[in-house]
Amino acid sequence: MLQSLHIRNYVLIKELDINFSQGFSVLTGETGAGKSIILGAIGLLLGQRADTKMISEGEKHCIIEAEFNIEGLSLDALFQRLDIDSDDATCIIRRELSSNGKSRAFVNDTPVALPALRELGDKLIDIHSQHKNLLLATENFQLQVLDTLAADSPLREDYERTFTIYTNACHRLAEAQAALEQSQADEDYLRFQLQQLEELNLESGRQDEMEREQQVLEHAEEIKAALWTASCAMQGDGESQGAIALLHSAQRQLESISSMLESSAELTERLESALIEVRDIASSVEAEAEAVSVDPARLEVVSEWLSALYSAMRKHHVDDEEALIALRDELSERLLSIANSDEHINNITRERDEAYDHLLKTAQKLTKAREKAAKTVEAQMLKLLAPLGIPNVQFQVAIQKRKEPAPNGLDQVEFLFSANQGSPLRPISEVASGGEIARVMLSLKTLMSGATNLPTIIFDEIDTGVSGHIAERMAQMMLDMGKNGRQVISITHLPQIAALGQHHYRVFKTDDASGTTSHIEQLSPADRITEIAHMLSGAELTQAAIDNARELLKIEN
Repeated sequence: MLQSLHIRNYVLIKELDINFSQGFSVLTGETGAGKSIILGAIGLLLGQRADTKMISEGEKHCIIEAEFNIEGLSLDALFQRLDIDSDDATCIIRRELSSNGKSRAFVNDTPVALPALRELGDKLIDIHSQHKNLLLATENFQLQVLDTLAADSPLREDYERTFTIYTNACHRLAEAQAALEQSQADEDYLRFQLQQLEELNLESGRQDEMEREQQVLEHAEEIKAALWTASCAMQGDGESQGAIALLHSAQRQLESISSMLESSAELTERLESALIEVRDIASSVEAEAEAVSVDPARLEVVSEWLSALYSAMRKHHVDDEEALIALRDELSERLLSIANSDEHINNITRERDEAYDHLLKTAQKLTKAREKAAKTVEAQMLKLLAPLGIPNVQFQVAIQKRKEPAPNGLDQVEFLFSANQGSPLRPISEVASGGEIARVMLSLKTLMSGATNLPTIIFDEIDTGVSGHIAERMAQMMLDMGKNGRQVISITHLPQIAALGQHHYRVFKTDDASGTTSHIEQLSPADRITEIAHMLSGAELTQAAIDNARELLKIEN
């Protein structure tokens, strides 16, 4: 229940603080006084988008805050999911707008995003404005009425979950089938590409190995000659001594003076180490020389492999052997996927069919619940509409079966209506007048309010197109809706409705040097007489209007 509302610097409202009560309340005031402004402010608290034009002229920011009594609404799970601090008694929602375009929202001082605000707002207030009468012509609203009265939320949620699974499976199946068709069309080409890459016998590091081997083979004679020359320089060639023989001769000379020169022993040892190293080098050079061979056939094999590798790299627009290996593995996996695609498609098909079967079973349960609720709606609407000046009313809920499941079930719902005896039933949007639409909507809201736990309902001129005793009957319905702890607020221009309000608020404007400002005040019993008298007679207050107001208010002179 909306307990209090605080507004500052919002359109024509500079500062507003007002408390609300349970039961049936009415808001009255001249056209343009600011009633819609107050509704707009409440709408912002429920997550509607903000506009900096809403900030009062000359101000930098505006604040709207409301306190709600949430006892008995069982919102703990919602608060926990939205990560909002809460208690079991009250909830405070605040919205702040800045002239720089920034908008902030808080629930119990916890910052929240607008979707969270909307979700919470749906649990607190239902604002029925005049344009919402157009909803009566929409199938979604008509289904909402049936589902509300059928109390089929668990079934509906189960259906919606299954419908999502079913539609996702349909999409995945279509994608898999399209991919299979494309893959099958490309299969021969993919196999050709894979065969080419497999013929290369690609291995990580092989490119570097083959490029080094090619370099050796291409310069084999030059390398072999250099190695043999180096070997001869170290070991000699028969005509001249090599480095080893000369070092050995030097060693003998040093040994010959070892008894005369003490340091020659150390020099001899060092020279011995050098001889060992040179002999080892000479042996390695000789082995390398023998290993290098001039092999045109092998050079041709290596060159052809590298040429094929480079050609494949250019063809596939890659820079190295590793990328070709990755491509080869990818092609192999794609071909394997094509080979296994039938099993994959069969799995998705089975998942789709299982979801469809469950969907149909749930839809049939939904249909039964809706058909039962439809009978209740038809019977109750006749009882509610007849006293509202439509004595010959006919109201029927037509439920047709769809050929394929829709997001909300297999049912196509249409409300049929006739206000006159002998007139055929037709879709309500085609035959009902504005006043009849208002009465039908109020009747439907009355039915729905009895089936929901929504604590606050606000009607914005639901009385459009009616007057006299019909307005009084509509007021009585709203008064009855306000029982059992519910709060009903009606914005009205009709004195018959205003007179039945348990609490009466007047919205008015004042003008001063700073501009025009909207205000709201709760009226005392005496002020209510004056306000309703003005609603009856206009600006000029007459005794007859005052007497009539007293009569409407059931106040004796």
